[in-house]
Amino acid sequence: MRTHCLALSLLLTFLLTIPLVAQQSLAPTPPMGWNSWDSYAEGINEQQVRATAERMAKVLKPHGWQYVVIDEGWYLLDLERRTKPEESKFALDEYGRFIPDPARYPLSTNGAGMKALADYIHSLGLKFGIHILRGIPREAVARNLAIAGSSFHAADAADPTDTCPWNAYNYGVKNNAAGQAYYDSIARLYASWGVDFVKADCIADHPFKPDEIRMLGTALGNSGRPIVLSLSPGPTAIENASFVGHYAQMWRISDDYWDHWGPWAGHGWSQSLFDQFSNAAKWAPHVKSGAWPDADMLPLGYLGPHPGAGDPRQTSFTRDEQRSMMTLWAMFRSPLIMGGDLLSLDDWTTSLLTNDDVLAIDQHSTSNRPALRDHDLVVWIAQPENRRGYYVAVFNLSDKEQEARYAWTDLGIEAGPFRARDLWENTEGIQMPQLQVTLKPHACVLWKLE
Repeated sequence: MRTHCLALSLLLTFLLTIPLVAQQSLAPTPPMGWNSWDSYAEGINEQQVRATAERMAKVLKPHGWQYVVIDEGWYLLDLERRTKPEESKFALDEYGRFIPDPARYPLSTNGAGMKALADYIHSLGLKFGIHILRGIPREAVARNLAIAGSSFHAADAADPTDTCPWNAYNYGVKNNAAGQAYYDSIARLYASWGVDFVKADCIADHPFKPDEIRMLGTALGNSGRPIVLSLSPGPTAIENASFVGHYAQMWRISDDYWDHWGPWAGHGWSQSLFDQFSNAAKWAPHVKSGAWPDADMLPLGYLGPHPGAGDPRQTSFTRDEQRSMMTLWAMFRSPLIMGGDLLSLDDWTTSLLTNDDVLAIDQHSTSNRPALRDHDLVVWIAQPENRRGYYVAVFNLSDKEQEARYAWTDLGIEAGPFRARDLWENTEGIQMPQLQVTLKPHACVLWKLE
């Protein structure tokens, strides 16, 4: 009898994990797309999303970019009150689930939700995503609304002692049947809209909420639609790598990241590009297909008209810093989520986002790792999928010009010599018996060695 019960338990465990295993095939390569936060914060509307999707389809889709993601606040009815959660007003359905603000998303009326917008984005050959804050709306709990598809009510699922430290719209969800029922209900709703990507916030750190990650990941896996799960913010603790990789396809390795090389006055919580070199090096051993450590959005181009931090501006990064960022993200194989306004794309920014040689490293390389850090000189290496040759990136993190000179064997690769092609300048190099290059401050070089 005991053997029979054990066998039944193992079978149930296997059956319950099937959807989660299937979820890992959702992102065989790092997701590539655009998120609205760096340009619009909470204020983006349906017309702007459609126009952005059209621009992505025309300019970026041929190079592999797919996802159009609306960040926080699509359910806010009064944007002027968004900084005072206790005064905020929300659009909710009868089951306590956020639905779009009909003033900004007119196609959402009469219970349509985001379906019409998702359908339009799909018609362009793209995928559609939304941001959510973990938990259940406080208003749903105050009204004790029913949870769709269950006998539970909001008060059964909510933990009123738990709110996100920086956004009090929601209560946390209890680790019980009612909590799972609530997450199941929103996952089914998003699947009915045609959502392909969910960015869940206040869940990976500040604080880390493993029960809610599990409940949400399970709900999306059982929703009947393939939906990528992205966890924010970071830094996710390295010891949680296996756990988050089981339930999500990407998770943040840092706090919010913006367009500054070092500390940003007035925004001490923000990660700098300098910081991300250490973060990426720490997480490099945990990169694998279907489970991607995420270095955060790319604050490139124009950050406006209403960015999530700071005043509207052209990115503060120099051109050398922009190339260094794109090179690090590619060599690390981070998801590539553009943050700048696609409707204001200039030729330079477009060239960064459409360099197919660089994007191929992010999407299809292998054995990616930091090979050397010598004070403020950093070298990363990788190989093409066919393992013929190497990719080598050299970064100068110093505020002064520096020369890098190393034997190839110092990097853990064969002795050479190699013929090098510069992937940013698209120039063929001479035979190189060793690594030797002089770099300006915060600049990099990216070679393919053959």
